[in-house]
Amino acid sequence: MGIFRSRWKIGFQPVPADKHPACWIKDAAAKELLIRQFLETHGILTVPDWVQHYTLRPMPEYLHALEGFGETDDFTSPSRLNEDCIRYVDPPSGNLGYFWRATAEDPRPITVHEGIPGHYFQLCLSWKHEDPIRRHYYDSGANEGIGFYAEEMMLQAGLFDDSPHTREIIYNFMRLRALRVEVDVKLALGEFTLEQAAKYLQEKVPMDENTARQEAIAFSTGPGQAITYQIGKLQIIKFLADARMRQGDKFNLRAFHDFVWKNGNVPIALQRWEYLGADGR
Repeated sequence: MGIFRSRWKIGFQPVPADKHPACWIKDAAAKELLIRQFLETHGILTVPDWVQHYTLRPMPEYLHALEGFGETDDFTSPSRLNEDCIRYVDPPSGNLGYFWRATAEDPRPITVHEGIPGHYFQLCLSWKHEDPIRRHYYDSGANEGIGFYAEEMMLQAGLFDDSPHTREIIYNFMRLRALRVEVDVKLALGEFTLEQAAKYLQEKVPMDENTARQEAIAFSTGPGQAITYQIGKLQIIKFLADARMRQGDKFNLRAFHDFVWKNGNVPIALQRWEYLGADGR
């Protein structure tokens, strides 16, 4: 852990002045386009032309009051599919919290989870589903499972091969999601106080004090939600393995992912039943 902690601190260097803030936003937009191309050229996932873009925008003054109460995202809606997704951000600096400080040098990790091919992309595909019920149903295990799965999917596909630092970020995100399970359960059972949960995350992830406290507050008010990242991802991996075994040479990775993303608002167990049949559970 000592070696990992030392390297992780190296990854938290302040962003150079020339990337602050317009160049950072421009860099994020360019890399979002490259991620879309990567998905298509590697046969991972179909990216329809009608899907708009995941963009960063400077945090407007009127939203500053909401900082610390969740993420400042506008994922659009079923009636606004012609609009870009917006994530409002503060200028990159050494004072950012865990997620943005970890990715200030490379916006791809947060783009992969929150934007393309993560939450925004999955929501857009689901919002255009021919079944209107599936446009509005929400299941955290499927949604967060897809977001978490997308990170490792892109890691294994080679998106981050050009950056050891970025791969380290993805591995640390995996560590965070595993530790969240323990914190979630212990908070629900009364084995952790809010302060103990925050301190545990701060020391074991490791992460900054403010982000750790925000995480602990969120999990204490929504028991079970933190577990859904891990459960959803594991369900998708098992679903993938079983589909590959069942279909053999007929298995197509892009077709599998297209199905999961399109139906990403409903539980993975239901998707599995539809894709593999009643005897494929």
